[in-house]
Amino acid sequence: MRTLRELGDLKGKRVLVRVDFNVPFDDAGNVTDDTRIRGTLPTLRELLAQGARLILVSHLGRPKGHDPKLSTAPVAKRLSELLQTPVKLAPAVIGDEVTKLAGALKDGEILMLENVRFEAGETKNDDALSASLAALADVYVNDAFGASHRAHSSTVGAARLLPHAAGLLLEREVETLTEVTQTPKRPMVAILGGSKVSDKIKVIERFLNIADELLIGGAMGFPFLAAQGHEVANSRCADEDVELAKSLLSAAEEAKGKLKLPVDLVVADRFSAEATPVVVDGVDVPEGMMGLDIGPRTVADYVASIAAAGTIFWNGPMGAFEMEPFAAGTKAVAEAMASAPGTTVVGGGDSGAAVAQFGLADKMDHVSTGGGAALELIEGQKLPGIEVLS
Repeated sequence: MRTLRELGDLKGKRVLVRVDFNVPFDDAGNVTDDTRIRGTLPTLRELLAQGARLILVSHLGRPKGHDPKLSTAPVAKRLSELLQTPVKLAPAVIGDEVTKLAGALKDGEILMLENVRFEAGETKNDDALSASLAALADVYVNDAFGASHRAHSSTVGAARLLPHAAGLLLEREVETLTEVTQTPKRPMVAILGGSKVSDKIKVIERFLNIADELLIGGAMGFPFLAAQGHEVANSRCADEDVELAKSLLSAAEEAKGKLKLPVDLVVADRFSAEATPVVVDGVDVPEGMMGLDIGPRTVADYVASIAAAGTIFWNGPMGAFEMEPFAAGTKAVAEAMASAPGTTVVGGGDSGAAVAQFGLADKMDHVSTGGGAALELIEGQKLPGIEVLS
């Protein structure tokens, strides 16, 4: 990838920066999790220090047309607070008024465009929208790793029409995740959880070949247990995932990776924070119950693997961590990683939310800002928003 260092002098240049500010906010317009905004601050500060004139573009949710509830106004407000400098909000994504505002920018000033998905052409990588976005600036910088697995106008189309480079966050994301899969410090331990085997089958296959240990938790574990003949009762377990799990278990016998499954569980009679957790010393779920967390013996085993690892990659919770009675497994993994001597990488998504919830994000070496993008990069796929920066 081309980097910021290769763009030369940016003083007086208008720089279109694709950021991923797809963040949650409340009805009062207050951003409730600004992790993604903070992640791109080094890039923005570097560009501002060079005297660049910034035009920021991001998506927010999945609006159908212009939806005031998904305006980037709260994002502009929070960014202004973090940078301690004014961030102007454009009334639209493109158009005469936007062009006028972009042209009037002075060195060190920032203009935030409206939600780029207000334009129907964004997700179609429409040539006309790409050209209109590119016409606003002299240079393009992509710092939106979380959106770089999409071939959209703001991630690919505009980049092709301008001198371009990766921002500091995007550069770090790619370097860190590439190191995890290509040159990890050994032993390399991968921890995968979440809900469905089918969502992460390629990631599981990749880690079977490159990890020294692959630890499975969360609802993803039940198809593997069912494939081994265990009772899963009311646990989340799709038939197609059981078939996939059978093939992965066969592959695990021959692959380098050592696949580990839970040896005990925490179950309950319903998916509710009010349900009473019951520890099952084994992996057969009693009739009428559902598995909602890994058990204490599994926790101890997984924590020991993390403590001895040279590199740890984690994506997917170990249970229903959003409910306090079933958060112990996920919290234990997060705490073990926070104190581990090895390199710790959290693959975004729910895992990123979990370490933030437990106040441990700053204890990790890297928390990815892109769940889907991180997994696709791990799988070995080419991400359009990164390939265009070559």
